[in-house]
Amino acid sequence: MAEFKYPLQTLWAWCLYAITETQTSMSRNSGTSKIWKWIAGIIIVLIAIVASISIYFSIRWKPVLTQKIKDVVYNGSEHMYSLNFKDIHLNLLTGSVTVDSILLAPDTAVFNARKKSGTAPTHLFQVKLEKLQLRRISILTIYFRKKIEMNDIILKHPSINMIYNKVYKKPTPVKDRRSLYERISKTLKSVHIKGIKIEDADFDYVSGATGQLLNSVKHLNMHVKDLLLDEHSKSDTTRFYYTKDISFEMTGYSSLSKDKMYTMKVDTITGSAIGKTVHVKGFKMIPMYPEIQFSKMLKTQKDRYNLAFDQIDFRGVNFYRLNIRGILQAKALRIKNGNAKVFMNREMPPGHGDKSGNFPHMALKRLPVETTVDTLQLRGVNVAYTEYNPISQEKGTVHIDRLTGNIYNVTNDSTSLSKNRYAVAELDAYMIRAAQLHIRINFDLLAKNAAFTFKGNIGKMDMVKLNPLSKALGLVTIESGQIQKIDFDVKANAKGSRGTMHMYYNNLKIELLKEGEDGKPAKKKGLLSFLANTLIVKDENPSKGKPVRTADIVFDRPPGASFFNLLWKSVFIGMRETVGLGIVPMKTPEEGRRVVVEKLRERKEKRQEKRAEKKAGKEKN
Repeated sequence: MAEFKYPLQTLWAWCLYAITETQTSMSRNSGTSKIWKWIAGIIIVLIAIVASISIYFSIRWKPVLTQKIKDVVYNGSEHMYSLNFKDIHLNLLTGSVTVDSILLAPDTAVFNARKKSGTAPTHLFQVKLEKLQLRRISILTIYFRKKIEMNDIILKHPSINMIYNKVYKKPTPVKDRRSLYERISKTLKSVHIKGIKIEDADFDYVSGATGQLLNSVKHLNMHVKDLLLDEHSKSDTTRFYYTKDISFEMTGYSSLSKDKMYTMKVDTITGSAIGKTVHVKGFKMIPMYPEIQFSKMLKTQKDRYNLAFDQIDFRGVNFYRLNIRGILQAKALRIKNGNAKVFMNREMPPGHGDKSGNFPHMALKRLPVETTVDTLQLRGVNVAYTEYNPISQEKGTVHIDRLTGNIYNVTNDSTSLSKNRYAVAELDAYMIRAAQLHIRINFDLLAKNAAFTFKGNIGKMDMVKLNPLSKALGLVTIESGQIQKIDFDVKANAKGSRGTMHMYYNNLKIELLKEGEDGKPAKKKGLLSFLANTLIVKDENPSKGKPVRTADIVFDRPPGASFFNLLWKSVFIGMRETVGLGIVPMKTPEEGRRVVVEKLRERKEKRQEKRAEKKAGKEKN
């Protein structure tokens, strides 16, 4: 260690040694070789000088730099934060600085004092960092030209806790309106960093009051490209906050819903500020329990969702508005190649809540973020709505496959709504895996009663393919029938729907079913089916020599009915009315549940009576 104790002496010793060796070597050679020996000697001397100066200043500057960094953080945060690290490595030769095991921690005593005075921030940060690297720093440029030139900054595996605190804020004086460059211009002329990388970061959002984890993001990578801070960069329209781009990537996101009934998963999320894009791949919302078990755990009628989307893409995202005002504005949101399965168990009690608040345009109002998406694009989405009917003891599923189309003006922003209060959906799909469907839905985004209208048409269909629905939900089996087309036009709101339907069909024959005894499956009503086909059911529309019949759609919505249920039941009632079954009373799911509950009670009483009889018989014997 002696050479580090006296660095200048060491430097001259190295120089003299190098010169002596060079001269000795020259005395043994002549001509061209002498020139190369001289050059080699000079290079050796220069390397020795630079290396020795670098070592000398690194040793002398290390404690000074360490303390300076800590003081800057402590004083710059007004004593709110302290910075500690294990070691700092400074290499003037390569222009690099490496800091190991960094901990940035808030001082809770200072925070609490500022909280009482009304000057505390809403969020506190606790940051742990495995390693911080600053590479290719031009020290001479900083010293002589007052410019920071750097190749890149790398933050390896940071762990960031963002702690939310509810604080009282005193009215603040006039804010400093100077730009970031104007604030540093007295000290530095410019700052230029070619890249900033955050590798494999973990981010936790925590409640300061309870310590509860509110949200968590793991394995986040960020890249800031070409940060330039000078007198011209603020007005450079090709930059986003002084950078050429800020991009991010997150992989393997997973979280449990607040009610612990769903797991949310995402394969990857990527985005670019300059590209104005966010790409989500592999989004899933997975129920924690099977359909019937899930519904019984909720105690009342609630939809169970099972969602999986291959791609969700935002385009034209205004990151400036999102950052400054917290408003999400995008030109387009595309959902591509996905499945949305919804299940409802009608055996459960309906509960006291009204699900109209979950209609799409009503749920949009409740979003915590002001949102405007010019066009929501659906591409190849399969929707399946399933109900369990306690009367038939069966499930009926409405399949809407290959759903494709656009929804325009998706917004809850007051400014946008003052210009246009309607969101319009133009959608095409393959319905019940049997016929083409086109539907136009007009949502009134300002209506308090969840008002909307829908109209559309259904193409040719073999009516036998309706049996999974008609049997489970309507206690009707279709033996034959062909639909040419269906047109419908309906007005709806939270209370129900009213509208008209024209259904063109022929050769219809049906069988009526009755509910099974003691909870058994439904059975055929032979005589009633014959009478229905003979006297009630109209086997075609239009009938020979008569105009097309118009069916009136009248559906009084139960409070527990979902948006999709309202759409489907409106169409289903129109079809029943058209074929003549509207006069046949149809139990509501709630009435069906009461029948099943009553029959189960009767069976239980019968079992208890039999047990009592057996017990009495044994006692006699």
